[in-house]
Amino acid sequence: MNSTTSIKNRDTQVQEYINKVFNKIKQRDPNQAEFHQAVYTIFKSITEVLKKNPIYMEQNILERITEPERLISFRVPWVDDNGNVHVNRGYRVQFNSALGPYKGGLRFHPSVNESIIKFLGFEQIFKNALTGQSIGGGKGGADFDPKGKSDGEIMRFCQSYMNELVRYIGPDTDVPAGDIGVGAREIGYLFGQYKKIKGNFEAGVLTGKGLSYGGSLARKEATGYGVIYFVREMLNDYGDNLEGKRVIISGSGNVSIYAMEKAIELGAKVIACSDSNGYIYEENGIDLETIKRIKEVEQNSIEDYLQEHPLATYADDSSQIWNIPCDIALPCATQNELNGDAANNLIKNGVQLIAEGANMPSTTDAIEAFLANNILFGPAKAVNAGGVAVSSLEMAQNSSRTAWSFEEVDSQLQKIMKKIYHDSIQACGDENTKSNNLLKGATIAGFTRVADAMIAQGIT
Repeated sequence: MNSTTSIKNRDTQVQEYINKVFNKIKQRDPNQAEFHQAVYTIFKSITEVLKKNPIYMEQNILERITEPERLISFRVPWVDDNGNVHVNRGYRVQFNSALGPYKGGLRFHPSVNESIIKFLGFEQIFKNALTGQSIGGGKGGADFDPKGKSDGEIMRFCQSYMNELVRYIGPDTDVPAGDIGVGAREIGYLFGQYKKIKGNFEAGVLTGKGLSYGGSLARKEATGYGVIYFVREMLNDYGDNLEGKRVIISGSGNVSIYAMEKAIELGAKVIACSDSNGYIYEENGIDLETIKRIKEVEQNSIEDYLQEHPLATYADDSSQIWNIPCDIALPCATQNELNGDAANNLIKNGVQLIAEGANMPSTTDAIEAFLANNILFGPAKAVNAGGVAVSSLEMAQNSSRTAWSFEEVDSQLQKIMKKIYHDSIQACGDENTKSNNLLKGATIAGFTRVADAMIAQGIT
């Protein structure tokens, strides 16, 4: 058999293996579209790795890594302020512990279901691996909507949720954090109930805590800052920087606000941001302090921005934010918010760089459009890893019973984001097509670290 025939046979073997595993996943869980999308993206990126390392097929790593080690679903009964009883559904997926205890946020949002939790947990495996920290992948949440609820209602829900979750988590087992709908307030209520049930103070069981009881400085800023640190590395590789760049950022939560803050600090001009109701646009740059007050303090609609900034414009369809001409676009709101049409609009209007601050915010056809047009593209698993990286640093501080300064944490965050970028580039292989390979490189770098650990630990 000549070498050409051998290569063709290996190509066929790899494709047949991928198809077999992917088809089995779809047959087992036919209604989990988001999970299928996440798996497809990973599989598409690691084809060459499987060809070069047949042991991953021999050990059936793909089927093993796509099946959670544990998936927990439970009811969460709670009582509202009027005495009415409600029941929500809670989840925790403990996806992979090859590198360390499960680590990943909790999301409280009406859209939460098994597919959403599994896609988030699956992506978390590789994101956590990229950080270089000793943390595995997990995710959780509930189909509970905190919007419009009183503090008392949120507290009672969090306490009920923790009554079940407490069985499955611990500082060396599974360490949840916040995500959409779960901020410092919710983490506080969850931690308080965990402490009451366990009867001891285990600071490392949750991250994103308040500073008064074991939280880390810079944790609130970490994901947003990390996005911009990653973007800075992308631009640096082409002899460019953020100075004067027009930036649009979807969302106005934690990730978006602190991505705006760091982008502005580094000389960019943020001209648009959004919330679930719509978006604002201000040609000369958004006033971040007004946005912070409206969203973080008053918790009102972003439309209120116009009351103090009449030169800004507002539109009540947040998906149209991608029609605004810009140099850099940062989708930081939610999954699949940026589709193929939006991607083509951005390309037509001259966008130079896309970096995903949210989890899987770009659809498959959007990503294909960016790559086909040689647009610099930073994938979520690399770009938004700053949050979980600093969560891991919070765990380290809790273990040693120390507290680091903001500058110390931020310095570590910058080093981690720089390393993630360069590890991803190195895994690409072809230095001449960096923009087309960052997605593949980040996936390969994360996947190989986890897969090698799984092989070393045997069939477990």
